[in-house]
Amino acid sequence: MSAPQHIMLVAGESSGDRLGAALMRALRAETGEDIRFSGVGGAMMRAEGLEVIFPTDDISVMGFTEVIPHIPRILNRLKRAVQAVVKAQPDALVTIDAQVFSVMLTKRVRRAAPDITTVQYVAPTVWAWKPWRAAKAAKIYDRMLTLLPFEPPYFEREGLKADYVGHPVVERIAQLAPDAPAALRRELDIASDAPVLLVAPGSRNREITSLIGPFGEAAALLAQRIEGLQVIVPVADSVASAVEQAVVDWPMPVHLLRSERRTNDEIENRKFAAFGCADVALVASGTVALEVGAMRTPMVVGYRVPKTTEFIILRLVRLRMLSFTLINLMVGRKAVPELLQERCNGPRLANTLETVMADGSAQQKAFEEAFASFGENSAPPSRRAARGVLTAIAQKRQR
Repeated sequence: MSAPQHIMLVAGESSGDRLGAALMRALRAETGEDIRFSGVGGAMMRAEGLEVIFPTDDISVMGFTEVIPHIPRILNRLKRAVQAVVKAQPDALVTIDAQVFSVMLTKRVRRAAPDITTVQYVAPTVWAWKPWRAAKAAKIYDRMLTLLPFEPPYFEREGLKADYVGHPVVERIAQLAPDAPAALRRELDIASDAPVLLVAPGSRNREITSLIGPFGEAAALLAQRIEGLQVIVPVADSVASAVEQAVVDWPMPVHLLRSERRTNDEIENRKFAAFGCADVALVASGTVALEVGAMRTPMVVGYRVPKTTEFIILRLVRLRMLSFTLINLMVGRKAVPELLQERCNGPRLANTLETVMADGSAQQKAFEEAFASFGENSAPPSRRAARGVLTAIAQKRQR
């Protein structure tokens, strides 16, 4: 009887932990449970049976200035991870997002143990900036698993096989109970016919500092125009104190969705339920816009960055259409309004929200197009990713 396949996974962020856990479940299903896992992950991957070298939190640091004090620890963990992979000689090393750590780890493993199959799950954004990273990836990975349908050609032009597996948000919303939005309204004591605005100003302190003011002003102006408006604000632990202080004087009922004393699944379910029970949403640019769109809630995106950052972005970004909302990029038009920089102010945001709330049909059409492309009606992304990993292993053995 042959030994079970051994897959080592490395997730460097909490979002990667969720992706990794879903991939582990899918790999077990694809192999009939004849598989084992070790590597770097968080609570969700540990719950799926990951034998942990060290936890994701040890290398999960955001931002340049935040990274600097932790460089010695990160380099120590990098060394430990390389040693663990080379010693274990797994059938595959799957690195999940965390682009910088993943590249450093895989390059070192490739030099020390070239027979190990290497897979990167979540591609670097070569379609937006730094296209040279596709050639760099082709030198160290055997397979790239992408979330977006237009990503594979960038890598395959460099000789790296890339599989489009679909975006995990479609798998996530499929797990949500159909009555979850209505149940959340009852929990928050919001009438079924009350108008609801969802406000999501981000999960980082810098985002809260720059966005909570104009978002709050927009909510107040909208409340003057729409009788009985209620506001729901999902609150990340990292910015809970700042958000709570900011909304205390908002002149309408505000419901904060806090995450304390709840499991990760409960937090995610309540967040998506909030997206689904809102009539319109005002959100920061980023993943949250995609998640709101997945629940088919019309929205307005607002964002501000420092002038120096704006200057750099405008010279680096390589997009066929200047938009920072993925749904717009997928459908090739600005269906979701984006108010950026000086245009991200209370009156403009409120006026645009009112317009979208009155008629969201253009956005609904864009949502249907975008999420069909994301694989909403196909096999779950985690199953497609699992098949990509197993195919990569089989093909490397044949070389």
